[in-house]
Amino acid sequence: MAEPPLLALQDIRYRLGNQTILDGVELSIAPGERLSLIGRNGAGKSTLLRILAGEPIADSGTRFAQPGATVATLPQEPDFTGHDTVAHYVTSALPDSLGPSDYRAAALLDELKLDGARIPSDLSGGEARRAALARALVAEPDVLLLDEPTNHLDLPTIEWLEATLSAWKGAYVLVSHDRRFLANLARAVLWLDRGIVRRLDRGYAEFEAWSSDILEREATERHKLDRLIERETEWAGKSIRARRTRNEGRLRALGELRKQRRQQIGPVGRAVIETGSAEQSGALAITARNISKSWDDKTVVREFSTRIFRRDRIGLIGPNGAGKTTLLRMLIGELEPDTGSVKLGANLMPVVIDQRRTALDPEKTPWEILADRNDHVLVRGQQRHVMTYLREYLFRDEQARQPVRTLSGGERNRLLLAKALAAPSNLIVLDEPTNDLDADTLDLLQEALADYDGTVLLVSHDRDFLDRLVTSTIALEGDGTAIEYAGGYSDYLLQRWPREVSAAPTVRREKAATAPRETAPAKQRLGYKRERALAELPKKMDALHAEMAALNEALADPALYTRDPKGFAAKTARLGAAQAELDAAETEWLELEMLREELKSAG
Repeated sequence: MAEPPLLALQDIRYRLGNQTILDGVELSIAPGERLSLIGRNGAGKSTLLRILAGEPIADSGTRFAQPGATVATLPQEPDFTGHDTVAHYVTSALPDSLGPSDYRAAALLDELKLDGARIPSDLSGGEARRAALARALVAEPDVLLLDEPTNHLDLPTIEWLEATLSAWKGAYVLVSHDRRFLANLARAVLWLDRGIVRRLDRGYAEFEAWSSDILEREATERHKLDRLIERETEWAGKSIRARRTRNEGRLRALGELRKQRRQQIGPVGRAVIETGSAEQSGALAITARNISKSWDDKTVVREFSTRIFRRDRIGLIGPNGAGKTTLLRMLIGELEPDTGSVKLGANLMPVVIDQRRTALDPEKTPWEILADRNDHVLVRGQQRHVMTYLREYLFRDEQARQPVRTLSGGERNRLLLAKALAAPSNLIVLDEPTNDLDADTLDLLQEALADYDGTVLLVSHDRDFLDRLVTSTIALEGDGTAIEYAGGYSDYLLQRWPREVSAAPTVRREKAATAPRETAPAKQRLGYKRERALAELPKKMDALHAEMAALNEALADPALYTRDPKGFAAKTARLGAAQAELDAAETEWLELEMLREELKSAG
């Protein structure tokens, strides 16, 4: 017999303005469950977590909590109001019976490398997130509700959190953009989509195939309903017998079909993320030679050298405070090294996206952020109406005039991307760009950066994003050592070796192209041109299908040959050529897909 739920929601409804966020949500959380809550930015995930936590914000519906069950939350933005120290903030989550100096608080702060005597307002983003984690974990609640727990965390802390949650005895619900994190921890998926929650009792790795199947079935059902409405509308409009006999029952049924179709909400569209290319930079974008930097007698970067070429995608990783942002600023010329030199290539035009969203004034509207008081914004050299551009990034019309502070974390990040990527550039610098973005937007960002004709420098702790995008990884160890490895995060794990403690400077590793390593065999890949062809060919095939359909429709006109024999001949010839192009594209795509599968199997 199944255990009774710790938490349950029944028929939860919530509206924000004229938008339905939650539409009759039903869900339950049993003891020990490991759940991930998935949904688009703005779908209502944080709202749903707040309702689960007991906040009385729902318009209707009921929340059940098992008597005595304890619930703790990790909000996206922790509130330190009323807490003089980090220790006070953490221990405030403990029941009075345990006392304010419980050993668990001290142990957690030690594991998370936090000084309990620190003033919360002095904490960095990563430190604030670790303090909030300690507060959520300290009382060992029956249910943990974690909203984007990996935001601002470095990789060692993410791995610590994974180990902690793997051994957790209670239940938890995770909202996260980090695919690797969810795949390692979640055993079931709650999918919040268009106001309702569907449940998949399998791991996160199965989610994409499952959700795609649901959307395909919905599309089929909508198509069938559309055809039925079309037939019934034709009957109602043309049937003389229907008018004479006044078949009110069938007419009422047609009305119900139309109402049903109006109430159906199709899947939310995907954002459109494109990068603006400026004049091409030189082949060698950045050259750094023996650069070092120290702060307050602490060496942050020691004797680091690299050469970064046009179209390189470089990832920077390391613990918080290791010097990733410092190295990034030196590489783009914003910060002078203490020793060594940095040379920037010709015509370099950078666009920088920082993790603190300093470009966003919380009191301004998205319209003002993009276009100030104008109606148009310059996007990749062309004037675009600001509303058209905002819709490409999935903003609703009413959000254009609302303050930025009312947006979700993911929506703010999308707005920041919209502002930065509208500008022409040949170097994009991103410091933690993946925070708060949903999986679909991450996919589009990764594709846009992969197709970008310039150079990309990226600081990220998202292991999956790094693996899918970067061509080499610079790992900062926290002791001044910076080492460059070929490939993404998984390649870095394979290539790094146990480091010996030594007073001597650590020898730098050059890129695989100049210093290949026998201990780490190169990962077999299709290569950039073939990967790009594999991505572009389906678009080309779709375009050819559309063109052929239009040509066939034109040629179906029996009067075309008599009216325009030259046009008829030209369309006929183009139809044959398009068919040949389609056959060639399909053959090329099939060969590349087979080759990719062979390389994947061999790897």
